[in-house]
Amino acid sequence: MKKIILDTNFLMIPYQFNVDIFEEISRIMEEEYELIIFDKMIDELEKIAELKGKDATAARIALGLIKKKEVKIISTNEKTVDNAIIDSVDENTIVATNDKVLKEKLKNKNIKIIYLRNKKYLEMS
Repeated sequence: MKKIILDTNFLMIPYQFNVDIFEEISRIMEEEYELIIFDKMIDELEKIAELKGKDATAARIALGLIKKKEVKIISTNEKTVDNAIIDSVDENTIVATNDKVLKEKLKNKNIKIIYLRNKKYLEMS
């Protein structure tokens, strides 16, 4: 079974671009998978949700979707979300992110990436 790690910015796509990331992931995945986030991502989303504006709304919706979709939350001792992701990936891991810097680091490790394409749908590379 593949593990798909959802990055913080990726979790905000449903509100920001009106794309159902969960439906899109099931469309592009041909094998069984488990959706995962790290506890630090919850912390990031909660901080963003306390602010005002579109990002705050996106973060609140993301927190609700994490609960609704029963995304597995893993505890980590890493200082940053990116470090937690980089340190936990292997050949059975796919990372869902739009972060350019993180995508480059993952490509260097030959990790598959799911990303938003044309602000309309998800694609995997």
